[in-house]
Amino acid sequence: MAVPGCAGVWVATDDQRIADEVTAFGGQVIMTSPDCVNGTERCADALARLGDVAPMIVNLQGDAPLSPSELIPLLVERLGRDCEAAMATPAVRCSQAVLSHLRSDEAAGRVGGTTAVFSASGRALYFSKRILPYRPAPSAQPGEGAPVYLHLGLYAYRAEALSRYLDWAPKAYEVSEGLEQLRFLDNDQRVSVLPVEQLDWDPIELNNPSDVPIIEQVLTGRGIA
Repeated sequence: MAVPGCAGVWVATDDQRIADEVTAFGGQVIMTSPDCVNGTERCADALARLGDVAPMIVNLQGDAPLSPSELIPLLVERLGRDCEAAMATPAVRCSQAVLSHLRSDEAAGRVGGTTAVFSASGRALYFSKRILPYRPAPSAQPGEGAPVYLHLGLYAYRAEALSRYLDWAPKAYEVSEGLEQLRFLDNDQRVSVLPVEQLDWDPIELNNPSDVPIIEQVLTGRGIA
């Protein structure tokens, strides 16, 4: 709500328990279809119910509580500048700690964070649950070789592109990776990546139960919880 120019904030859910909690603290809720398979589908469904509320829609995902709020206006600005892009999303250059976290998840066979690969102009080339680009030496430091960027679960969409999302069927890459943003790439839609340098904290997402204490520690350290 503190983001300048914000037209409104809604929690999109199909669960009445969540709706009741949001209503209890004075928030706005939009009930969506239980058939939504990912957050972007839920946002598209919510937009269809809300109508013409804004030219750009920002999706903050519940499993990404460490997403920096100050990135939201930068993300909207990025989408505004990149006129050919259907959506924009941030990627943070991995610290050694984040890279180690990704490697630990991978070694244990857990589905961990998502990495992003993008061109010099910021055009997304691919997103993966694997560590991309390939780094042959596990002992290599983040500054050695091609950098690894952790994708953050924060999206800004053009309203018209978001409205089209439900018309596209999931294809092989999206199904294989389980990453909703790949549906845009699969349908030849430009995705603009906002590169971000290392933050003062490690912005990991809640992908596994083992992530909970790490996230809680960061939230406590930042005075949020």
